[in-house]
Amino acid sequence: MAIPETKSITENNKTITRRLIDEFWNQGNTDIAESLVAPEYERIELFTDEVTRGADGLKGAAAEWRGAFPDLALELKEILAEDEKLACHWTFTGTHMGDLKGTPPTGKNVEVSGISILEFEDGKMTKEIISTDLLSLMKQLGVV
Repeated sequence: MAIPETKSITENNKTITRRLIDEFWNQGNTDIAESLVAPEYERIELFTDEVTRGADGLKGAAAEWRGAFPDLALELKEILAEDEKLACHWTFTGTHMGDLKGTPPTGKNVEVSGISILEFEDGKMTKEIISTDLLSLMKQLGVV
């Protein structure tokens, strides 16, 4: 029966995404990266054109963002998924206490929205495209 199998794949990918948000980002449990992403995983940040790869790339991104916003918290607002593709809308809040891509710490609190589009294969993320509201972030930091 194709429909239950499709639902199962879709629900599994939603669960992986929730773990990415809750356990990896919010709890800072970067040790689970290998269980979430495939070896060929690519993480593409559209506002910087930065591409990181694999579990180590994901861990590096977490270190960078946690370094800039030690109290970073992500909230999953909406999730849409079908089979091996998923899109989610999220917000992150945090206090800018460290360097962020060349912007020195401001001590300001931010709340920024973003969208991620994810692709999965065999129960692991293979690609993540991230679009963050960079203009809002820069305005809140007083950079623009």
